[in-house]
Amino acid sequence: MLRFLTKFRKDEAGAVTVDWVVITAAVVGMSAISFSVLENNSLTLMNAAGGAIANENDF
Repeated sequence: MLRFLTKFRKDEAGAVTVDWVVITAAVVGMSAISFSVLENNSLTLMNAAGGAIANENDF
């Protein structure tokens, strides 16, 4: 049993795959958060610009 645990601890066959999965999940999570923040700020800016243009039209 001790030899199996030692061999298991030294085996690095799937370590790179796990790293890529974790990094990809982090990038996707950060992208989703960034999109949410940008979407809210863009909507606020769009409404402010629309209001300013509507106030300038005198017809």
